[in-house]
Amino acid sequence: MQALLSKYTLPDIADSRWYTGSGITRKVTLVVEEQVHPAEYGVTFVTEKLVADGKEFPEVQAAVSIRHEICNQTKEQKTCVVCTKLSDPQGTPVAEWKEQVQIPAGNMVSCNIYGTIREPRCWSPEHPDLYGMETWYETTDEDGKKISYLADTQKVGIRVAEFDADRGFFLNGVPMKIKGVCVHHDAGCLGAAVTKEIWHRRLAKLKECGCNAIRCSHNPHMPELYELCDTMGFLVMDEAFDEWENAKNKWSTGHNVYPPKHQGYFEDFPEWHEKDLRAMVRRDRNHPSIILWSIGNEIDYPNDPYCHPSFMEMTGNNDANKPAAERQYDPAKPDMRRLLPIAEELSRIVKSEDKSRPVTMALAYPELSAKLGILEHLDVAGYNYKEQYYEADHRDFPQIPFLGSENGHSYEAWDAVKSNDYISGQFLWTGIDYLGEAHGWPIHGSGAGILDCAGFEKARYYRRKSLWCEEPQLYLATRLWSEESAEWIPCQENWNYKAGEKVIVMCYSNLPETAVFINGKEAGRQIGYNDDGAYRFEVLWEAGILEASGYDENGNIIEQERLLTTQNAAGIKAEVYQPEEIPFQETQKNGYLYQIALTLVDQNGQKVVWDDKKLRVAVSGAGMLAGIENGDLSDVTPYAENARKTKDGKLMIYVRRINRGKIRVEISETDSIAQKNCIAEKGGMHLEVEMD
Repeated sequence: MQALLSKYTLPDIADSRWYTGSGITRKVTLVVEEQVHPAEYGVTFVTEKLVADGKEFPEVQAAVSIRHEICNQTKEQKTCVVCTKLSDPQGTPVAEWKEQVQIPAGNMVSCNIYGTIREPRCWSPEHPDLYGMETWYETTDEDGKKISYLADTQKVGIRVAEFDADRGFFLNGVPMKIKGVCVHHDAGCLGAAVTKEIWHRRLAKLKECGCNAIRCSHNPHMPELYELCDTMGFLVMDEAFDEWENAKNKWSTGHNVYPPKHQGYFEDFPEWHEKDLRAMVRRDRNHPSIILWSIGNEIDYPNDPYCHPSFMEMTGNNDANKPAAERQYDPAKPDMRRLLPIAEELSRIVKSEDKSRPVTMALAYPELSAKLGILEHLDVAGYNYKEQYYEADHRDFPQIPFLGSENGHSYEAWDAVKSNDYISGQFLWTGIDYLGEAHGWPIHGSGAGILDCAGFEKARYYRRKSLWCEEPQLYLATRLWSEESAEWIPCQENWNYKAGEKVIVMCYSNLPETAVFINGKEAGRQIGYNDDGAYRFEVLWEAGILEASGYDENGNIIEQERLLTTQNAAGIKAEVYQPEEIPFQETQKNGYLYQIALTLVDQNGQKVVWDDKKLRVAVSGAGMLAGIENGDLSDVTPYAENARKTKDGKLMIYVRRINRGKIRVEISETDSIAQKNCIAEKGGMHLEVEMD
């Protein structure tokens, strides 16, 4: 025990780049099996191909294979009939296949079953149809009596995913642009203990803005996330490592603030990389949502730690923050060429477990990595923030499909994908704000997401929606004028300023023309996007109504939005997240987390974003308060507190069920926390929510 403590008790331990959590944050399952049973993750389903030639095969047929790894833990050889049953999304049996195998005592054998499914319901983001697959064993017990039992049950999808070096990504033979986001595994005040229902709400929000893909950065995520991606229709890049055998910089005093620290996974990589990589692939390979295996994120980051004698000064992400010595070639640093044999080994490990999906890496420095030969060990080239190299590298490596594995929010980054067939898609950094990679106290997380830590939409969420969705879109937001015009500067659904103040009006729309009106008078009109893929107007504020109209090519109004000057916050509106996809009985189980979104409103019921209030939450009955999140990464109120200030007039409350019966949630405006959380006696807001 003393040796263990000495290893992990460090006086100044570095951060981990993001919040990993501690303790048991994921479901623990105890598996009890028969003596003849499937190996762990030992039943594998693969769609080999889809066939329809109009002659020999007049209707679509799916050729599938099921691999069974069967263990015999008895002391005698066993004969086992393996029976696979497949049912369609409605539960109707559609196929049954059998194979007989001999299993020596104490050994494992494998067998493959091949079959055909006529007119399959193919899985896709638009139609995430899943088949039920049951595995039955027929064998004998210790007395020689014949027995039959259900050995395994899973949900599988029939689909064929392909990456073409010239034409991009195809799913079931149909071209598709990957519109993805990267995600970490925390949820603000909940830390890493994120439940399925939390992910359901977040994914539903992402789906709504046109997102169809998730990158699990930068390690395997909880099983429930992949299950939801299967059922809700998301493509997935599953990623194994953020670090190989040498350490990346870790930041103990602020993101990219030197000097760095160097604790991390690299210490365990030599012993554990193969075990961990095989475990990820074996666990996840039956998910139809997964289309890519990533063996590493930014392992080739310049001078962090790998270096190369072909250059004297590095270029790449965040180099401006580095001391001059850190931008120079240093022969003492690990040679970048060492990445080649490791990439080859990792790719080999993946393909030994699953040959049905391509292998990729998220490359930070493809300018050199590609020339050193790392693309030779990849099936798909993933580029992080390096859209400027697509065209030249596509010419130099015509056999390699290209993908934006990590991208900024700029319109240029999306336009590169939209305008070039050979680029399969992009993954935004990020889909959701996360804890870690903070840029200085009191900030304790990254605000790069289109959703905040509470799962609320930011303005950039609607900008993305206007770029990714086909249906007409129009969103209206504002901010005070400044000389800076960068897209990332926050704006709000707000029309409360001071008389005569210059205000920037942002309209996010996919319509060809927009106009804005103040109290019925036109204040600006624009045909076509600005360089940032949005419509932007400068106006002088006056109280009343700000309205935006979006027009089609013929000048017809297609969409309209408006903002009103509001009064002070006078009430609270609550909305409990309870989608139809989550059965009522699930909400009655102990541990279920209710998500209650609070919105401040004025006396007219209008949403108020400028008059934030501190709210106190009290839970009684069959529930307990699990956390309060406002999405404000600068708010250092302890997460254990039962009161928190709204941000932009919004607050998320998490309530955990601990028993059957009614749960009562009381929300009240408070005076100062220093005054013992007293409820304001006059003019204060008060709301009660009851849940069965």
